[in-house]
Amino acid sequence: MNLTQPVLTTEVRENSGTPHSPPLQPLLIARHIRKTYRTKQGERVLAIDDATLALGDGEFVSVVGPSGCGKSTLLKIFAGIHPASEGTLEFRGKEVKRIPGNMGVVFQSPVLLPWLTILENTMLPARVLHLPVAESMERARDLLELVGLGDFMTKYPSELSGGMQQRASIARGLIHNPPILLMDEPFGALDALTRERMSLELQRIWMANQKTVFFITHSILEAIFLSDRVLVMSARPGRIVREFVIPFARPRDFDLTTTAEFGDFVRAVRHELGASSNE
Repeated sequence: MNLTQPVLTTEVRENSGTPHSPPLQPLLIARHIRKTYRTKQGERVLAIDDATLALGDGEFVSVVGPSGCGKSTLLKIFAGIHPASEGTLEFRGKEVKRIPGNMGVVFQSPVLLPWLTILENTMLPARVLHLPVAESMERARDLLELVGLGDFMTKYPSELSGGMQQRASIARGLIHNPPILLMDEPFGALDALTRERMSLELQRIWMANQKTVFFITHSILEAIFLSDRVLVMSARPGRIVREFVIPFARPRDFDLTTTAEFGDFVRAVRHELGASSNE
């Protein structure tokens, strides 16, 4: 069975994990994105070369690739942190300079302010964006309940475990109801057992919110377990070289990772990563 598919540039596949749902509508299309940096010595470094991809509304898409291939740079372009050197972004069918709506971003470190409570940390984006306080406070409480921190709203970050802090970071990323949640190696600093639990938690949160998620990880297993599609980037300069459509129904549990079919996907993605790294 051939598990790989050519990269889709202008359409989004139906989520084969829910076979009776209608095809997903494209939310974001990135076309021919290039990013060039200039070093302190004046040299030009091409970080991303001709990256093209589409994200469906409510879709969970992961990106894997070698270290330094431009995964995080691509995420920062989507977040508006860095501009693309070339290429276009289309959001809901209209070309934009940056994605509107103030993206929700979750980084590898939770980046919680130690002098604020978990509820106050969750509220930060709403306060920065001058959103209605009472409405935002209610949403913050609901989100913290959703991520399992309802009993810890008045605690400080130092009183929470690493996994709990990252759950608070996810709640903070959703507080302003962003169109896309961008996640850059959010579980990379956690131990293996906590990382598994957080994958289950993220799946539950995603199914409850149905946000579009763009998820960067170095873990092939994590990407396949969580995603509707897995995109593989080549070594620098980064390009999207392969797409894997993940067919497993949801909700998923970790017994899935022991099946032969799941193992086939792991081997296929690993093989593609090896091939793209050696180009």
